[in-house]
Amino acid sequence: MNVTFVGAGRLATQFALALSERGNTIDAVYSRTMASAEQLTQLVGGMPTDRVEALPLYSDVYILAVKDTVLPALIPQVAKGREGRPMYHTSGSIPMSVFTGLTHYGVIYPLQTFSKERRVDLARVPLFIEANNDLALHVARLTAEKVSNDVRELDSDRRRQLHLAAVFACNFANHCYALAAQVLAQRGLPFDALLPLIDETAAKVHDMAPADAQTGPAVRYDTNVIRAHLDMLADQRQLYDVYELMSKSIHETMKQ
Repeated sequence: MNVTFVGAGRLATQFALALSERGNTIDAVYSRTMASAEQLTQLVGGMPTDRVEALPLYSDVYILAVKDTVLPALIPQVAKGREGRPMYHTSGSIPMSVFTGLTHYGVIYPLQTFSKERRVDLARVPLFIEANNDLALHVARLTAEKVSNDVRELDSDRRRQLHLAAVFACNFANHCYALAAQVLAQRGLPFDALLPLIDETAAKVHDMAPADAQTGPAVRYDTNVIRAHLDMLADQRQLYDVYELMSKSIHETMKQ
């Protein structure tokens, strides 16, 4: 397949690399800055550009991997002169209807966290697809199956729910790691001491329901331990509030 990428960020980088390594041709990469477009095309080939109008007119697929807020204004620019080409965004929270008015369009949403500095094996990442017609769905599936062994159809409403759950499971969990690192740093303790605990916590939910895997003082609402921890956080109001709310949430959830 010949693919044009609109966007050169973390997701676009991982997706373009995976497609290129599997024998597909990257026709072009657009970014607001030429430096970013050039950085990605040095890895995957294709023409770098910071001008939407310079993008190829006849790529098989156009993948828009940009910030959600940019999509409504960017789509008409990309579609101009390319109205009949299949186009897909990669957002978890933006409905497919953002493309309304085009001929063939949809969504290819990878449920994963991405960093430019760390490669992700997309073959193990579930890709959720949706499209406005049979042809667009067929192309979405072909594109997704070139990089992933787990491709599933999902409509916009349920994809938004999935994205919400992902924020809890990934973004909020990682923020808790950052808060833990902050607590440790105050006493000169190393974060790597927590890594076996973090690994086991994540591994358990492969075999157990998350509620069954829950441990800690909030499960039994051990007020002595909880109060002692809150006292330690008395001069850090935001951490205090997070700890208190999370403890209450765990306890209430475990009572259900």
